[in-house]
Amino acid sequence: MQKRICVIGAGPSGITALKNLKDKNLDVVCYDRNNEVGGNWIYSENESHSSVFDTTHIISSKTLSQYEDFTFEDFDPTVADYPSHDELRRYFQEYAKHFGLYTHIEFNTVVQNCKRVAKNKWEVTILQNNKEVVETFTDLVVCNGHHSVPRMPEYPGTFDGAFIHSHNYKKAAPFANQRVLVIGGGNSACDVAVETSRVSAKTSISWRRGYRIIPKFFFGIPSDIVGARSAWLPVKIRSWLNDKLLNIMLGKNKLYGLQEVKTKFGETHPTINDELLYKIRHGKVHPKVDIEKLEGEVVHFKDGTTEHVDVIIACTGYVLKHSFFDESFVDYSDGPVPLYLKMFHPEYHDLFFVGMFQPLGCIWPGSELQSKILANYLAGDWRMPSNIKKLCEREVTHPHYKQINTPRHTITVDYHIFRKALLKQLPKQWVSKEPVVMDQSA
Repeated sequence: MQKRICVIGAGPSGITALKNLKDKNLDVVCYDRNNEVGGNWIYSENESHSSVFDTTHIISSKTLSQYEDFTFEDFDPTVADYPSHDELRRYFQEYAKHFGLYTHIEFNTVVQNCKRVAKNKWEVTILQNNKEVVETFTDLVVCNGHHSVPRMPEYPGTFDGAFIHSHNYKKAAPFANQRVLVIGGGNSACDVAVETSRVSAKTSISWRRGYRIIPKFFFGIPSDIVGARSAWLPVKIRSWLNDKLLNIMLGKNKLYGLQEVKTKFGETHPTINDELLYKIRHGKVHPKVDIEKLEGEVVHFKDGTTEHVDVIIACTGYVLKHSFFDESFVDYSDGPVPLYLKMFHPEYHDLFFVGMFQPLGCIWPGSELQSKILANYLAGDWRMPSNIKKLCEREVTHPHYKQINTPRHTITVDYHIFRKALLKQLPKQWVSKEPVVMDQSA
């Protein structure tokens, strides 16, 4: 059968899927709603697909956040240790140019519906130039990301001010002289709290539990590189050491007026931020506990305190959503996600997901390895295991970390363990390609 493959999305995962499928001389078309390569990393001041802010920098270092086939050294050796959204956008676009991907991408195209009508027969309905078109493919590769459908919290009562999600936040200037409450303890929440505190009348941050705040540098070295040096250790021992190092460097959360961490390292996603604790200790960000109820412009917290607030910014994550599938067909919004290597479906062997995992690190180096396995499979150079259903079940029952039971924690992987699992499926010349983690210890 002559294959014709559809890739949904031209973000960091989509372009490496496209590149590796193209390397195998497969017939492949990529659809993207934007007019350029880059996905979420194409910043716009207007509300759009993008979830990055004007000040966003990646939270993993460039050494562990690059494609093996096209490194940051290949792109621009002067890129910062933690690249900005604009550096990343240019990196992805240069990757696409370098490998001649643009002729395979149809931009300004919305994928509206994907229907599997038979084995190796997909009808994909797209919207181009305000016209619906149905295209037929043998295989479908989903790379639409998981940061597009905001998850909004609900509380008793009503709030008279503005109540927005971080997806709608672009820069701090509109919040000048306002009383701001940020909800959440993840990376977006801490970034928003820090940025709004520069211009607001007052910024508070509400946590429902204690979060680990990890600095971007330890001993002058990016923290993920420091962590990578202990990747050979079992997860439990490595996690214990990381916690000890963090407590030595920063001290307990209570020193900053924050709730103590009650989970083990890895049970929740750590937050990478250098400024939040500084801002708290300088009186610019004010810690609060979880919200009890809303009443006009007054927010009541579970410890009995209140705050008068003009705007609430909910940094509460996203729903894992594939709006182009009927929910009866595929729906991972509340978990679990039983996919082998986070990409192969137990039943539909013409449906693949690339980049639909959340590492304690960067996504697209793993997406690149997934794409190589996928390309080998579709070209007939790699065989899917005969016990694929059991392997998919094992993905759910044997996670790298036993995380708390929330929809956000259904696709977590350990960067290094996941990378090794992917490399095992590739030819020997790739197995030796481990990232260099010792080159920044000046």
